[in-house]
Amino acid sequence: MCGIVGAISLDGRPEFPASTLEKMCQAIQHRGPDDEHQYYEPGIAIGARRLAIIDVAHGRQPISNEDGQIQVAFNGELFDFPILREQLTQKGHTFKTHCDTEAWAHLYEEHGEDVFLKARGQFAACVWDKNKRKLLLGRDRAGISPLYYTVVGNWLLWSSEIRGLLASGLVNAQPDRLGLDYFFNFFCMPTRRTCFEGIHMLPPGHQLTVENGKMNVRCYWDLDFPDAGDERQFKNPKQAEEEFAEILEASVRRRLFSEVPVCCYISGGLDSTTILGTVSRVREKPIQAFTLSLEDSGPVDEREQAEESARVLNCPIDVLSIKPSEIAKAFPEQIVATEGPIFDTSTACLMMLAKRVHERGFKVALTGEGADELLAGYIWFRMAQKFHFPGHPLPRLFRGIFPLITGGGRKHQAPMAAFHGTRIAQQTSYELIGQSREVLYSDQMWKAVGDYSPYEDVPGNCDDRIRKWSSLNQSLYAGFKIMLPGLLLAGKGDRITMNSSVEGRYPFLDESLVEFCSQLPVDMKLRKGENKWLLRQVAARTLPTQISGRPKTMFRAHLMANFLSPGSPGWVSQLLSEEALRKTGYFNPKGVQRAIEIQKRGGKRSMRRYVLDMGLMATLSTQLWHHLYIDPTLCDLPDWTGV
Repeated sequence: MCGIVGAISLDGRPEFPASTLEKMCQAIQHRGPDDEHQYYEPGIAIGARRLAIIDVAHGRQPISNEDGQIQVAFNGELFDFPILREQLTQKGHTFKTHCDTEAWAHLYEEHGEDVFLKARGQFAACVWDKNKRKLLLGRDRAGISPLYYTVVGNWLLWSSEIRGLLASGLVNAQPDRLGLDYFFNFFCMPTRRTCFEGIHMLPPGHQLTVENGKMNVRCYWDLDFPDAGDERQFKNPKQAEEEFAEILEASVRRRLFSEVPVCCYISGGLDSTTILGTVSRVREKPIQAFTLSLEDSGPVDEREQAEESARVLNCPIDVLSIKPSEIAKAFPEQIVATEGPIFDTSTACLMMLAKRVHERGFKVALTGEGADELLAGYIWFRMAQKFHFPGHPLPRLFRGIFPLITGGGRKHQAPMAAFHGTRIAQQTSYELIGQSREVLYSDQMWKAVGDYSPYEDVPGNCDDRIRKWSSLNQSLYAGFKIMLPGLLLAGKGDRITMNSSVEGRYPFLDESLVEFCSQLPVDMKLRKGENKWLLRQVAARTLPTQISGRPKTMFRAHLMANFLSPGSPGWVSQLLSEEALRKTGYFNPKGVQRAIEIQKRGGKRSMRRYVLDMGLMATLSTQLWHHLYIDPTLCDLPDWTGV
């Protein structure tokens, strides 16, 4: 991975100040500590920070084509670069380097605006065509590599991180309350708007074009499924197993392409263990594994399972133990890194793990993210199958009793079928945790939210297409659009790995594997309550039953328990004080105090405590984000600039 920034004039060809572009580059230095370079001409400026992984010696960017008319800056990896290079060379293109960034210039020469559709990998890329005065910005299909943009005056600015935009000095950081409400509904970040007013994220599978001063954003790829009943049929399950295993192995091979050391994350679960085993088999030698031990910091500690998996695969494993006090201590840095509120405190643990990986000399880490979204790994998919969603009476019953058992209300509930006219399996969970808003939001916040529906903010397919899919595939699609890019690949992925200059790679999100899984019959994903059925059959070939048959365990740490215990940092009480809450205006001080008292009271776990635990954690992180990025007067911590 690397980091890119830039600016293009939407009116004329003024010079963009070099000092401003340099500040933007410096703000994302952690993404590319190995090199920095800029390209300027009237009306446009492009900057790049480099994390050198491929062609370490010669891969400085921006990189041009042979005559310098096409300039490219790129964050990510083109995993089929060796094949691409050979194909493009045969067509007469000349390469100056062995860096995959250069392939973009020649791909654009061949395919024009379809360049992103032809590219395969994880990327946020900028292509500038000097002759046509045309700019293309594009992002990978799953949303692994981030890219943000904003319009200030007559300039369009872009950056791999929001900090790159703020560092320009041209952008005034203000909260987008609708972005915050999206977060409180889905408990992950938006993938189109952000929590900053006027700053947008380019959604996964989208490209932005600027030509003749006009800007256009369009979707170049979207996840698709067959109509219900038209899914691909196999002669027998063995055929599906063989194809899946072959595609997964090829995906892993591509992601081992590197001139620097590569390692694996392992949680002890099926997904990461399968990746670790596949890597070891492909390399024909063990690979270094890294894992976390939560000790008293979480409800479940997977250390023993992770160590067992590493032992079975004969891989060395480095275990980082995390204490509750360390989570609280690291949380402000995590909010700086994610540039938005995060309720999932395990993100801070993963940030610390990335630091350990960096300290051990690794720049690349393979992980198991994506399998749950492709093959129905989460509990809500099993619950939906069991209760025959949609159409079963239980969802309506839940909607009726949730306000009663949580102390919330019905006033702001989403429609029964809120996601493109369908009721996805996740919606019941969203309705439950969203009840915390009824207790915590201020009148001012509700007025700002108005009739906004976060479901309308989710990029996605048109309603008539979605309604033709099976209900499971509708829910998988929603997961691919909401939680995968909004939390797993952002707050728990790119933002906290790249905070320590570590690139995460995701074999399960390979384009070929995503396409294969989307065509599978539903019962090869979820069969009689057994999730990830096909993956388990493949894993059972090489892994013992106690590993291939392990149930899904969501990696998570305790929430407010890590912040309300004796000895918690002083900034916690400062941010949750009545004074600070009234300053931001998002939350009702009385509601927040009531939620704190319920958590401190302890005793038997209840649905109300569970919901308010999540809501209160989201409240604290929102207050912390506001202090770090909007108004540094809420507590004693320095803001993100360190001033």
